[in-house]
Amino acid sequence: MRSSAWPTRASSARGASRTTTPAIREALEHGRPAVVQNAYSLLEREDEAEVIPLCAEHGIAYLPFGPLAGGWLTGKYRRGEPFPAGSRMTQRPGPYEHLVADRVFDGLDRLRAEAEERGTTTAALALAWVLAHPDVTGVVCGPNRPEHLEPVLDARELELTGDDRALIGAFFV
Repeated sequence: MRSSAWPTRASSARGASRTTTPAIREALEHGRPAVVQNAYSLLEREDEAEVIPLCAEHGIAYLPFGPLAGGWLTGKYRRGEPFPAGSRMTQRPGPYEHLVADRVFDGLDRLRAEAEERGTTTAALALAWVLAHPDVTGVVCGPNRPEHLEPVLDARELELTGDDRALIGAFFV
């Protein structure tokens, strides 16, 4: 659930996380916020309609979190297979239960094939897709283990065109 509250204390670096278009517009009445940090990934794209364009229009950094959608874009969840022990889907499935759907698994299959064709992983390709958005400043990711940094580093080396983004994005619509 998104918060509509914006920090009201004056500072030179104001920003908000999990915010909405109306809250950003309200904040703009009091000065330009520095950063917006919302969830954004191939599986969570609601910010594309208004939030990201509004940030771009007003020079607000858009720094999304959750680019791998709770592990869904890493390749660990597969149709018809049990969820891996210790994964979010076994420990805290609530926010992700809506992803257990054929359309998502179909998209994951297409993402996997595209990643293999490009010689990379689904995680790196999903991260690169977010980073290739022209109005995304960077991404916030929280690797739990050192090996989780590999897709982040690999994503930085992948260069996706606008056509690439459109192709990959269409896997999940």
